[in-house]
Amino acid sequence: MVTIKSKKEIAFMKEACKVVAMVYQEIEQKIKPGMSTWELDQMAEHKMRSLGAIPAEKGYDIGVRGVPPFPASICVSINDEVIHGIPSKSRILKEGDVVSIDTVALKDGYHGDAARTFIVGKASKDAERLVQVTKQAFFTGIQYAKAGNRIGDVCHAIGEYVHSQGYSVIKEFQGHGIGKEMHEDPGIPNYGKAGRGIRLEPGMTLAIEPMVIAGKPDILELEDGWTIVTEDGSLAAHYENTILITEKEPEILTIL
Repeated sequence: MVTIKSKKEIAFMKEACKVVAMVYQEIEQKIKPGMSTWELDQMAEHKMRSLGAIPAEKGYDIGVRGVPPFPASICVSINDEVIHGIPSKSRILKEGDVVSIDTVALKDGYHGDAARTFIVGKASKDAERLVQVTKQAFFTGIQYAKAGNRIGDVCHAIGEYVHSQGYSVIKEFQGHGIGKEMHEDPGIPNYGKAGRGIRLEPGMTLAIEPMVIAGKPDILELEDGWTIVTEDGSLAAHYENTILITEKEPEILTIL
């Protein structure tokens, strides 16, 4: 069931989302070659807790036998890793790495969710273009995230834009509603038919997240049960924000 948030709930959502935005503000300032992905994780967790929030991804359990709960505060996915990469002390960032980070903050019972892709140091032109197209795919999609439109309008716009740029979207993972739960209805794939799906209403809070691959859309899951990589080894990028449907334009809650 899709939840419509009250004014009070929206105020709580905005606080949780502000925490996430501040985490990314700090990461953007400090990410550099030579850092471990564990250091990024520790930085993010410390920032969240200092702002009165809990890293909601830490200990998140998908309920699949043999797959342990997620052990970190952020997902860090590098180059051909699309999503859900696990931070570690041994994974050291190198010049030119494409680093996608996804994190969720829980504050006062409500979640804020966003993802960003950073390029460490000097980037290749191909990497820069992929990251920019992924970000633009989000902004292309939310042009349709207006009361009265359907969720399929957003999904269709994202997919068509990405494909027009010569890239692929993954179909196995998608955006989602968000609020008291990290993942709520509706599901928001990055492809689809316009005019389909639920009708958008003021008070809906949605996490919209293009996950874009430079090559073919095929993916693999690593043995850790979490990390998703491109099958052909091509680069991937991820960009996400939590938004609020209003009477007019959508409001992006995870940007300061």
